[in-house]
Amino acid sequence: MNDLLDAVRRHSDAHADAHGIARTPVTGMTTVRATAPSDIVHAISRPLVAITLQGRKQVTMGSQVLDLSAGQSLLITADVPTISQVVRATLAAPYYSLALELDAAVIAELAPQMQAARAEHVLPLRMLPTDAEVADAALRLMRLLERPEALPVLQASLLRELHYWLLAGRHGAGIRQLGWPGGHAERIARAVARLRSEFARAWAVEELAEVAGMSASAFHRHFRATTSLSPLQFLKNLRLIEARRLMLAEGANASSAAYAVGYESVPQFTREYGRLFGQPPVRDVAAARLRAA
Repeated sequence: MNDLLDAVRRHSDAHADAHGIARTPVTGMTTVRATAPSDIVHAISRPLVAITLQGRKQVTMGSQVLDLSAGQSLLITADVPTISQVVRATLAAPYYSLALELDAAVIAELAPQMQAARAEHVLPLRMLPTDAEVADAALRLMRLLERPEALPVLQASLLRELHYWLLAGRHGAGIRQLGWPGGHAERIARAVARLRSEFARAWAVEELAEVAGMSASAFHRHFRATTSLSPLQFLKNLRLIEARRLMLAEGANASSAAYAVGYESVPQFTREYGRLFGQPPVRDVAAARLRAA
């Protein structure tokens, strides 16, 4: 793991943005760096695996709280609302992690070849020790960043190998459900993709159920079981998280951010924003900017 930490450190120190995120040319792979404990971050995370390499981070979904330290992997197998915070990081010993979004198409191809049984429903948020084979494949992907001429040739095969070791390892049962054709996870993922791309429009549950190819009652039940939220609660969280980004990153005021994400009432937006983030938008954004100064 020390070699993987060194590779992630080199890339992060050279390329991290103001938020500590360093994107890579490898599809879906990013590194994260923090030199101090972070603010609380609300997100609706995509399915991914994140390997903690140094420091400590807490991730919460509902009543479930995971405390991630070096050598542990976080697996997220559905688009679920999370609250996360880096809780141990210093300038001398920064927090470092490596995150990879999971590719359902690759999983759907590999699982039958591995003769893997259909997975039972498992929690969408899990923490386990990182398998040695996963860390090794991740290290070779990171080293590929320093050989850009080899990236177009080797990236796909190394990503496929990494997915193989994830399926074969401790996280396999949770990951298999992502690629099961026609399964509930795959159907709910179709509806989530539409919500993510068209969050500003008004949606009826019946429309989303049609996207998923399910009855409205079955869709509502499986959506909540998969994401922990009802479809309309999920949409509301998407809108509020995007509105906060618009205000912090693009300087939008509260009313323009509210209308941009699909709200028709600014007072309603203000109430719901306060419930999610703990204070009204103007006060929350001002406090966030003061902490970042």
